[in-house]
Formats: sequence, structure tokens, C-alpha cells
Amino acid sequence: MLDISVIILTYNEEVHIERCLNNAKRFAKEIFIVDSYSTDKTVDIALSMGAKIYQHPWENYSKQFNWGLQNLPITTEWVWRMDADEYLSDDLINELHQTLAKLPNSVNGFTAPCLRVFMGKYIKHGIIPLILLRLFKIKYAQCENRFMDEHIQVTEGRVENLKNPFYDDNLNGLTWWTTKHNGYATREAIDLLLTEYNLLEQGTTANSGSHSSAVRQKKMKYIKMPLFWRASAFFFYRYIFRLGFLDGKEGFMWHFLQGWWYRTLADAKVYEIKKRFGWNDERIKAFIKETYLDK
Repeated sequence: MLDISVIILTYNEEVHIERCLNNAKRFAKEIFIVDSYSTDKTVDIALSMGAKIYQHPWENYSKQFNWGLQNLPITTEWVWRMDADEYLSDDLINELHQTLAKLPNSVNGFTAPCLRVFMGKYIKHGIIPLILLRLFKIKYAQCENRFMDEHIQVTEGRVENLKNPFYDDNLNGLTWWTTKHNGYATREAIDLLLTEYNLLEQGTTANSGSHSSAVRQKKMKYIKMPLFWRASAFFFYRYIFRLGFLDGKEGFMWHFLQGWWYRTLADAKVYEIKKRFGWNDERIKAFIKETYLDK
């Protein structure tokens, strides 16, 4: 096994956890689960498979993951951040074995492409793969504190790119998916407002990879577009111009739900807050600070 520990945050993941752990065992020396007091069989399954379980109350993803980095008895040099509904491709596991065997000390992190599987179908068209920093040396990294799209950041050293992908493949149904994305839309709306009003923490020199930086720059352009129009334009760009329609019914549902419905819902929540405070920027900023930052 490689000198890697895997950290997985869980809450009621019995449908995914066995697949996830079987995959992690193929490359990781140790597997740690930080569980938010699951009420299903997640913990029992994980214990039976040899994972090390720690439980901690949930606040948000950033705080939960950083709690794990600071409190788990990790002895390996490297950590892979893994969600319960993810798994690494065979090619990526082979690449990890080859890459870590001949690595200069100046490299402290790696990104890898994340590909989407939706309703059992790989979504090949319409979206550019996310390139996420998932492998890092523990003493140089932390999870940034954001409401949405929290990235691992490496505080010094180089970040290199792994070529082969891992997969995001959630096995829950559409009712679960839409309920979860309703919660995501609230977080996305707050993140959009924090960014629009320049209320996010500034001045960090940490590195999440060049792709993450490029995505954040595109998000800044997205924020400057008109509410609702931007979500519709985003859907048509993905589904028509980037050929999302080639992935059949599953592709339509993915791009419609994730590319239009979810982002329209986030815009509706932005609109709701702005309307509530009479479109007054100072009142809106005061509300955001008091409700989401001053805690």
C-alpha cells in the first residue's frame, strides 16, 4: 500500500460506503471516517471492513474536514480526500503507485479530474471535468472555509496534475438528489452574495491548482450577469453548444437539473434576499455578515 491515508466524511452513506472502502483499500495504508452520527448502517459496515471511525458533530464541510486533519491519528505523509459516493479509476490507482515512487520533495499536492456518473450513465458531454486537488501532504494543507465548492489548499510547494480520473457516482434517487441540491442552492446563493459584495476572506496565497483558479475567475464573470438569465444561458451553453444532448435522457436530466434548475433556484434565493432588504446593498451586506459570518 502507498503512504496515503484516506479521509471520508459520512452521514447515512450505507448505500455507498462498501464500494468506497473497497476502492480505497487498493491504494491507501489507512482509512479514516469522520461520521456525523449516522442513523443507518454506515458505521457498522465501515467497522466490519476495517476503517477507523471517529464521530464529530457537523457544522459544515470545511470545519468537519479540517477537524479530521487536526485530530485524526494520521501517520502517513499523504492524504486523499474522498467522498463516500466516489471511487478512483483503475488507471488512477496505477498512476498513484507509479507517481509516488519517484516524486521530488518539492511537490506537496496533486489534482485529478473528477468525472460525473448520473443515474448510472457517465456524462461525457456538455461539461468540462472538474480538476480537484485531492492528494496532499498533510502538513501543508487545509480545506478552505467557504459555503460552497470548498477546495483543499496547499500552503507551500508545487501542485502537480494526475492524468487519470476518479468518479462521482451517487446511487441515491432523484428525490434525494433534489432535496440535497435545494440545500446546496442556499449555500450557493450565500456564496454568490459573499463574492458579489467582496465579503470573502482575502489575501491567501494557498494553491488549489490552476484549474480551480480558472473556475473561480469564470464564476466572477457569471456573478456579473443578470439573475435568472445567467442560469438559462449556462444550460443552453452546456446542453447545445457543448453537445450535452448527446448523452441521451440522462444527459438532458443532468444538464437541466444541475445546469438550469439548481442554478435558477440559487438565483431565486439571491433574489429573495435582495428583495427582502429593498435592494439596499448595505442592508444586504449587514444581513449576510450577521447571519453567516459573525458566528
